[in-house]
Amino acid sequence: MPEQAVVGDSGPVRKQQQRSIVTQHKLLDAATEAFSENGFKGTSTRDIADRAGVHHPLITYHFKNKKQLWRAATDRIFRDFTGALVTAIADVPQLNPRLRAETFIRTYVRYSYKQPALHKIILQESSHPSDRLDWLVENHLRPIFEEVVGYIEDLQKVGIAPAGNPALLFNMIRVTAGGLLALSLEIKDTSGIDFDADGALDELSDLIIRCFFGGEQRG
Repeated sequence: MPEQAVVGDSGPVRKQQQRSIVTQHKLLDAATEAFSENGFKGTSTRDIADRAGVHHPLITYHFKNKKQLWRAATDRIFRDFTGALVTAIADVPQLNPRLRAETFIRTYVRYSYKQPALHKIILQESSHPSDRLDWLVENHLRPIFEEVVGYIEDLQKVGIAPAGNPALLFNMIRVTAGGLLALSLEIKDTSGIDFDADGALDELSDLIIRCFFGGEQRG
């Protein structure tokens, strides 16, 4: 019967699609790890294939070339972070900029801990001008900046955030959170601070909030 033929044919197709998705995820995970450790120029597609445990030609099959794979891996990192941020802020009133800024910090700290490549890839790409950095800024970094710097400006107006360039303040907050977590191994060896310990991320978030948003609100 025609219906039986369709059902029977769908099995191998579905399995192939599932294998393809699994392979893509393996390549994206391996690429994220490699690019964050060694940068774009220091990473070879063969290294990525070896890390992923797949045949090297599958990279060009799924992503065409190294540049497209870099974009796909980077896009996934920042898309996931943006999704986490949108979810966290969704229930925070627009008229409560302090709570929105605090929510950004807590979300940034937790996501940076979960995915240290978020900060490491920015560091790798910031070492020299490139079209990759331009793409990263335009598609991911500037939209986040424009959203959060608005909260900071509102907090400066009422005395909660310190006076000064709000753009500089935003980047100080971002680098404080992401940079500390990106250096977690060195910090543990040097200072005995273990960000894997219970409560460590909350302590870091609380301290950043007190440092940058510790002012008393003016009436």
